[in-house]
Amino acid sequence: MSQKRIAVIAGDGIGKEVIPQAVNVMGAVGAAVEMTPFDWGADRYLADKVTVPPDGFAALARDFDAILVGAFGDPRVPSNIHAKEILLGMRCQMDLYANVRPVRLMDASLCPLKGIEPKDVDFVVFRENTEGVYGDLGGVFKKGTPDEVAIQEDVNTRKGVERIISYAFEYCASSKKVDGSSRRRVLMCDKSNAMTHAGGLWQRVFKEVAAAFPQIETQHMYVDALCMQMVRDPRGFDVIVTNNMFGDIITDLAAGLQGGLGMAASANLHPGKTSMFEPVHGSAPPIAGKNIANPFGAILTAAMMLAHLGMTSEAQKIEAAVFEAVRQKKTTADIGGTLGTREAGEWVTEKVANH
Repeated sequence: MSQKRIAVIAGDGIGKEVIPQAVNVMGAVGAAVEMTPFDWGADRYLADKVTVPPDGFAALARDFDAILVGAFGDPRVPSNIHAKEILLGMRCQMDLYANVRPVRLMDASLCPLKGIEPKDVDFVVFRENTEGVYGDLGGVFKKGTPDEVAIQEDVNTRKGVERIISYAFEYCASSKKVDGSSRRRVLMCDKSNAMTHAGGLWQRVFKEVAAAFPQIETQHMYVDALCMQMVRDPRGFDVIVTNNMFGDIITDLAAGLQGGLGMAASANLHPGKTSMFEPVHGSAPPIAGKNIANPFGAILTAAMMLAHLGMTSEAQKIEAAVFEAVRQKKTTADIGGTLGTREAGEWVTEKVANH
């Protein structure tokens, strides 16, 4: 396989601690990648007020096969303008419309639910990534007065809805669970009983796309009911597809089933184009620089990226090493271990190097 070019943007906070561990693991596993660091983040913004260089996104799309991102957010930049322009800008300007978040439990001890085993939590959430209320359409009228009005528009296009639903069905039809069994159900989540206009569009498109996949079972749940079911009994979920805001909420809830945000990986995809991969934990300023952040979300995100680039064997070796680290409690304190960020990352690095 020809060497793949990876742009690495560690960003802010714990991103600067966990991304180096992911980079080390990729090097140790022998992945055919060339990694180029970028200094985008709060430090760069505070130094020269640049969030993204004028040709930044075009250069990423032109010169790289994938992007590995850490996290953005720094209390020194209260407006978070750099986070918005880098992260949301990347998603929208590069049209990374599919946010894909696998939810997989590696050990029963990590799940707060009674009687739940690893085989019971193995599903994937597909979140529309470029539309909805995160499009920042709307405004404020009479700000600061008793008559203030704030409007945040929820924008859903047929193109946007159809392509994320179609991608979810295609994934379900072609992928398998960790135990080797086929996925067989796509669940669409909305709040169409209250949000009738947007919900109506999602409902119609879901039925139309489903007709092309008769072998796949379909299900629908309102977002509040889905959240309740997720914490009552997560068994039975295969693929979930939903809009931008609901996807953001339910994936953080789902992360709780697998050990917390420190274990959660994600991809921001546009099939066939340069895509971006990021752990979902955020920059976590209160714990940044203390060597206590869990690096496994970043390491599993790197594995997800390698698999996307065709390096399945390397990705599987990394996942197996993280699984073994969890089993032996060679982890950070948030999931039951006693190691620091560097030490947990070094344990996985050594494991893949000697595999």
